[in-house]
Amino acid sequence: MSESSVFEQFYIDQAARNQQLKHQLRQTLDPFGLLATTSKAQQAWLTHPTELHTALSRYVNDLVRLQGFTLRRYLGEPDSDCIPPHPEDPRFTDPIWCDSPFWDSIKEYYLLNTRWLQNSLYATPGLTEQERSKSAFWLRQFLNALAPTNFLLTNPTALAKALATRGESLQQGWENFKRDKAAGDIAMTDLSAFTVGENLATTEGAVVYRGKLLEVIHYEANTPTVHKVPLVLVSPWINKYYVLDLNPQKSIIKYLVDQGFSVFVTSWKNPDASMAEVGMDDYLTDGIAKIIDVAREISGSDKVNLLGYCIGGTLVSLYLAWANRKNPEQVPVASTTLLTTLTDFERPGDIEVFIDEDGLDYIDTIMERKGYLDGKDMAASFRMLRSNSLVWNYWASNYLMGETPMAFDVLYWNMDTTRMPKKMHHTYLRELYWHNKMIQPDALTIAGQPIDLGKITQPIYMVSAEEDHIAPWKQTFTLVDRVAAPVTFTLSTSGHIIGIINPPGPKSKRSYWQGQPAAAQGAEDWLQGQEKVAGSWWPNWIEWLKPYSGEQVKPKLSSRAHPKLCAAPGSYVLE
Repeated sequence: MSESSVFEQFYIDQAARNQQLKHQLRQTLDPFGLLATTSKAQQAWLTHPTELHTALSRYVNDLVRLQGFTLRRYLGEPDSDCIPPHPEDPRFTDPIWCDSPFWDSIKEYYLLNTRWLQNSLYATPGLTEQERSKSAFWLRQFLNALAPTNFLLTNPTALAKALATRGESLQQGWENFKRDKAAGDIAMTDLSAFTVGENLATTEGAVVYRGKLLEVIHYEANTPTVHKVPLVLVSPWINKYYVLDLNPQKSIIKYLVDQGFSVFVTSWKNPDASMAEVGMDDYLTDGIAKIIDVAREISGSDKVNLLGYCIGGTLVSLYLAWANRKNPEQVPVASTTLLTTLTDFERPGDIEVFIDEDGLDYIDTIMERKGYLDGKDMAASFRMLRSNSLVWNYWASNYLMGETPMAFDVLYWNMDTTRMPKKMHHTYLRELYWHNKMIQPDALTIAGQPIDLGKITQPIYMVSAEEDHIAPWKQTFTLVDRVAAPVTFTLSTSGHIIGIINPPGPKSKRSYWQGQPAAAQGAEDWLQGQEKVAGSWWPNWIEWLKPYSGEQVKPKLSSRAHPKLCAAPGSYVLE
């Protein structure tokens, strides 16, 4: 090699090392690219002086108007909320924020500055939509953290309670803080009020299979006979299965058993570092395919009805595409139900602020070190999407007010997090979320088979939720035109959990829209053509399910091949 070639290679190597060092520094100091985006926004404003002058003039005018209003308040003018809080903002509901000129002025100045900063960021010229969303998200986190309600000396409600209780509320708040610090999370509910197997997950059943990835729970029949075709529920592995069996009044599992269905559910193993190399292939073959085999063997049915919830629905969709490609004549599924299920990740909701190359590299670094992603890290990301209601609300009530959160089973389940194996979660985030390969025919290979959603022919009943920020309903709707199956689409009111855990009854406050979308029909056009139906969608789903569920037979809990190992809820859910 010539001397010039040696020097050229040397400079190439140095450039590569320099880029690697810069990447490592970003991963350490700014893994989600906040500083870079902020710097770009600042430069954009400096290169658009006219727009900057207009924005600053607007701020000065609002500031002068607020100062005049504040002065008149101190002189006795009644409150008229110069800058009113958002109607759904619970932080300033105490009347003192309006009645007292002093506290009113603190509230108004906070709202003025936060709204001006956020509006100005959204109006920044030259930013891409992704940069705008990301920078706005992190700015919102910063501004929410600085709210006066989060600090004792600027929270009049907390100060009043401290005086009224002679400091006992502050002492209790300190005890709450120490408790939550030891647990590594801010408590959203009274954790002492619930025990899995005692007042949660109480529907009678038995573990009939235990493998490296899951326990299979089969539930006792509540009727003299059951439908021969069993119903297999695939729960999300980023949470524990008992969201489907919270209590007898809310349990979709008990409801199904009471309606004469033979119900099997996945209770996923909570992985540790030893399962780092467990991948998406394993979740399909040793997870979903395994529970289907167990259900078929015990029931004696050739087919099952398959249900997937959230990411469990994503896995069900992968399984159907895989099975229809592998052996289309012998797919052991009569029908499919998908609850709040994303298959198209182009716009996956607010969580996309964490999904880019730098963010994914940061998550990979964490998983490489531990062998898994801790469920608390995942839960923290989702809580940040609604930080006022899911973080700072509990910060103020738990610590400044010294209150114990009310007992709420859904929030207890939400805090009972699970871990995700490194290899599987890497595939999930990279191939599905980032590269969106699931909707690209044959771009993704799972367990030896190219995945093509267009191969799916089994009838589908889809349920999405109107206010879902985890699986936005318009994004879930895109599956309709990607499958060869007939699809009945149901849109429930409320959000990701309450829109699904929605039992029928006179106290039901929910409703839904339903219909079979026409070919190439958009989500909004479909919705405009539907009439709103009061009540739960559960009874409607049961009627849809019955034609695929076979004749009535005597119930059978277990078999010689799959005997009862222990009573439900089993052991994996307790890990």
